[in-house]
Amino acid sequence: MGAMTSTSTLLAPPRPAVARALAATKVYGTGDQAVRALEDLTVEIPGGRFTAIMGPSGSGKSTLMHCLAGLDTLTSGQVFIGDTELGALSDRELTALRRERVGFVFQSFNLMPTLTAWENITLPFALAGHKIDTEWLDLVIGTVGLGDRLRHRPSELSGGQQQRVAIARALATRPDLVFADEPTGNLDSTTGAEVLEFLRAAVRDMGQTVVMVTHDPVAAGYADAVVFLADGRTVGAMEQPTPERVLDALKTIGS
Repeated sequence: MGAMTSTSTLLAPPRPAVARALAATKVYGTGDQAVRALEDLTVEIPGGRFTAIMGPSGSGKSTLMHCLAGLDTLTSGQVFIGDTELGALSDRELTALRRERVGFVFQSFNLMPTLTAWENITLPFALAGHKIDTEWLDLVIGTVGLGDRLRHRPSELSGGQQQRVAIARALATRPDLVFADEPTGNLDSTTGAEVLEFLRAAVRDMGQTVVMVTHDPVAAGYADAVVFLADGRTVGAMEQPTPERVLDALKTIGS
């Protein structure tokens, strides 16, 4: 597919895989109404990298993210975070894993309106009953540039500042990986670029692993690699993406 390689070429990770989906199939509904969102899909997410997942509407990219993150379950196949198979966990164990090992950044920010920025960022510690790692949190807050906004509530912050709070919250517990679902969807292009730079810095400077679902070739250009989906399957991958190369690849998938 032109500039793309096979996913097996991309997914020989330089570091161990942080997350894996093996022969993942997800079917919604039954009979004539059944929708096969994922079809025997296998993919690995290498550690310490920024991976974008792209594809046409209905390609399965959001379903894949939800299953990798333990927010949804597979019809068949397996999902692992590290060596932990999510399908083998009880609901309580899965909730604990998501809280302690996974961070989330959503398009809609999902902040608690009555809490300050600091309280939102440290909420994962309060929920888990864990002591705050102040040294790490100082690094996180410095990276996303929130030092002078920590006492403000979300209503007193711009959209970009709210998303920076959401990113800091996602990074606060030093998770194994962070999932970002269209994180710039509600932001203008300049603010969106700042948010993507923060995610990029989290990978480059802090050693985090970020997986981003996006439809935007410009956003994908911030990633180390892009995995392309179509009809619930992986159809290719790209290292060192640029917006132009990503757009060309998406045109090929859609044709």
